[in-house]
Amino acid sequence: MTRVAAVDCGTNSIRLLVADADPARGELVELDRRMTIVRLGQGVDRTGRLAPEALERTFAACREYAAVIKEYGAERIRFVATSASRDAENRDDFVRGVLEILGVEPEVITGDQEAEFSFTGATKELTGRSDLTRPYLVVDIGGGSTEFVVGDDRVRAARSVDVGCVRMTERHLVHGGEVSDPPTAEQIAAMRADIEAALDLAERTVPLREAHTLVGLAGSVTTVSAIAQELPEYDSARIHHSRVTRSRVREISEWLLRSTHAERAAIPSMHPGRVDVIGAGAFVLLAIMERIGAEEVVVSEHDILDGIAWSCALAG
Repeated sequence: MTRVAAVDCGTNSIRLLVADADPARGELVELDRRMTIVRLGQGVDRTGRLAPEALERTFAACREYAAVIKEYGAERIRFVATSASRDAENRDDFVRGVLEILGVEPEVITGDQEAEFSFTGATKELTGRSDLTRPYLVVDIGGGSTEFVVGDDRVRAARSVDVGCVRMTERHLVHGGEVSDPPTAEQIAAMRADIEAALDLAERTVPLREAHTLVGLAGSVTTVSAIAQELPEYDSARIHHSRVTRSRVREISEWLLRSTHAERAAIPSMHPGRVDVIGAGAFVLLAIMERIGAEEVVVSEHDILDGIAWSCALAG
């Protein structure tokens, strides 16, 4: 066993996984997994820069994670940064801050690398499942981007497009500096057109419709599952490998987009940091399912973070 620490810093959240990995046996034993909403990508789509307050929120989470990593005595650490830090002009400020706190330089990975990590994390434990037909389409709906990966035992094709719950919310569902509560039909139509254009782009390189099983990752998808199950609180064990039908995703998406901030915040499984962006995230999921004709989505709590942990274990 090798004790590893993986950090995934995205547009909306930063997450930590400390685990014991045994590559020979294909085992990843989770010791600590946590997530903090930091909204690193706040305003990046508009300004092209990481906001000072967003950087400070992220660095505060890094200081917390550094203490956890030290407590567990992880032998290897890998910090991966995704969409927001790829797009920012001042990403060097971000890199310096992380290096100072955690002692490792964040790797600002490409969309294709992000997709491969997501695929590994989501599908490694599905090997041998007779109820899930390959090839898989793994969809990771993040804050700033969405990754599409088709593969069997390994990645066949992958593409990252700039459509995510935060980016779509800021681009289409904000009016007068505030998130519309609820959005207008015109705002929703503009968001749908943007998503459809991104799906067209993804389909140029990824055969989305050839997949037999849709696997959905990240907070927008897992929150939709929690809502679908009417969970009294967020429960990873009940969400992991749950299945949600397209009709149920449509119901939830439509409700979220016509609800108020207070109504969404009252959902017991809703993380406070997702209240304003979950409508866009669910809408992205629905558009994908309708595009490929998927009757259901298999929801996974294991994603890019687990893929990063495996890459860290195999690096020695």
